[in-house]
Amino acid sequence: MTMDSPRNQNGAVGVRRTVTSILISVGALVLSLVVVSLFAFSSPSTSSQFGYLISADKLIVPRVVSDKSDNDTQKEIPNLSNEGTPSENVIQEVVISNQTDKNEPGLNESSNEIKDLLTKNEESGSDGTLNESPLDSKEASPEGELSEKYDLGTCDLYHGKWVYNEMGPLYTNNSCPVITQMQNCQGNGRPDKGYENWRWQPSKCQLPRLDPRKFLDLMRGKTLAFVGDSVARNQMESLLCILWQVEAPKNRGNKRMQKWFFRSTSTSIVRIWSSWLVHHTPDPIGPAPQGIDKVFLDVPDETFMEFIPAFSVLVLSSGHWFAKKSAYVINGTVVGGQLWWPKDAGEMRVNNVEAFGISVETVLTSLANDPKFTGLAIVRSYSPDHYEGGAWNTGGSCTGKVEPVTEVVRSGFTDTMYSKQIGGFKKAVEKANGKARLKFMDITEPFGLRPDGHPGPYRSLDPNKKTKRGPNGEPPPQDCLHWCMPGPIDTWNEMLFEEIRREFETGKG
Repeated sequence: MTMDSPRNQNGAVGVRRTVTSILISVGALVLSLVVVSLFAFSSPSTSSQFGYLISADKLIVPRVVSDKSDNDTQKEIPNLSNEGTPSENVIQEVVISNQTDKNEPGLNESSNEIKDLLTKNEESGSDGTLNESPLDSKEASPEGELSEKYDLGTCDLYHGKWVYNEMGPLYTNNSCPVITQMQNCQGNGRPDKGYENWRWQPSKCQLPRLDPRKFLDLMRGKTLAFVGDSVARNQMESLLCILWQVEAPKNRGNKRMQKWFFRSTSTSIVRIWSSWLVHHTPDPIGPAPQGIDKVFLDVPDETFMEFIPAFSVLVLSSGHWFAKKSAYVINGTVVGGQLWWPKDAGEMRVNNVEAFGISVETVLTSLANDPKFTGLAIVRSYSPDHYEGGAWNTGGSCTGKVEPVTEVVRSGFTDTMYSKQIGGFKKAVEKANGKARLKFMDITEPFGLRPDGHPGPYRSLDPNKKTKRGPNGEPPPQDCLHWCMPGPIDTWNEMLFEEIRREFETGKG
């Protein structure tokens, strides 16, 4: 019998030990990978995930004055330098709870024909997919796991609070070339910048910071139109400034409309001027003489109605021109007026706030029943002004307002206009039998808390402009209706994006 030598035996044992060690190491590694995988798939969603899964909203959202909880506290607002650098004693989060332009033909005109708007794709868009940046971690919801605590499908975007956010605005007045000078508050010398840093936080869901690439991708091959007064222009320019940070659009405008084309996604942003959203003429009618605007409350404005087949989304803005001298016409008969009514014409049947409600019903009913319009029509609610102590022409002022207020200063006119607008919207919804969809974007109450967001006396580059009250307390000339850019109006477009996303992605808007 032949026996292995001790050296051979020891070698065999060493091999077996080495193999055993390798098997144990491999087994431990596999076990670790399994545990890590299980942990990763079982962890709760981040705010960026559930922020994108928010679905439908209510059709009409009731106004809410406040949304105060026992945990809501108001802290000192940090002082910011002109460069936007916080001072040393910065509070990380501050919360505020909620609850005269003329007809403009367009800023950048070209000789292109109007009919090119009806062409869905003017130029070949990029075949590549836009890079989507994730929701910033600083925007994580303070509510925790909202997807478990609330029904995100019915989340109310318009009930919440203003939260101070140090990330700052989505653009600056130096990074956007299309800001109307009167709304370029920093360029016009406004010394404070804190008003740029407040963000709206809904009570029961997340309103994501607007990602311009996601917006363009959502609107790929579509046209978004802003129709209405100068506040519509203000919102359109805000959206352009946000989108401009990722792509400079091509100007396709003309004398009848402004139009900007984003080639990467074949997306068009359009604005059409319409003071009242209904037909009007200076021609004499009955007792109303030449020169006074005759507003036909029962006839939609043809200046934009002829283009509605091209619009995927239509945002309507009106109301403030009903304070202008005018006569109101229904069925060809003069039935009322504003700052005008003949003494011998008998009792006036329709005043300006009633006229506003009728006009809203007229326009929306026409859109909702027009077979050529199958898009989404969004009525942005009445934009509040903040002329305190008087009207725009009688000493009203917002001078010195540098932060949100904790309670809306009630305006009987604003409240009534808002109520009439809601009434006109409801009546149109009841009459709707077409394919168009109607939504109400309820910004009035949240933005009633933002008297700090207007240009005030910082309306021009004039180095000699008056910015302080006079010796007898009289305020300087100022604008307390339009909104600074950047500023609170950028939040309108974050809300707009969420409304469009819910409608397009879920069909439950």
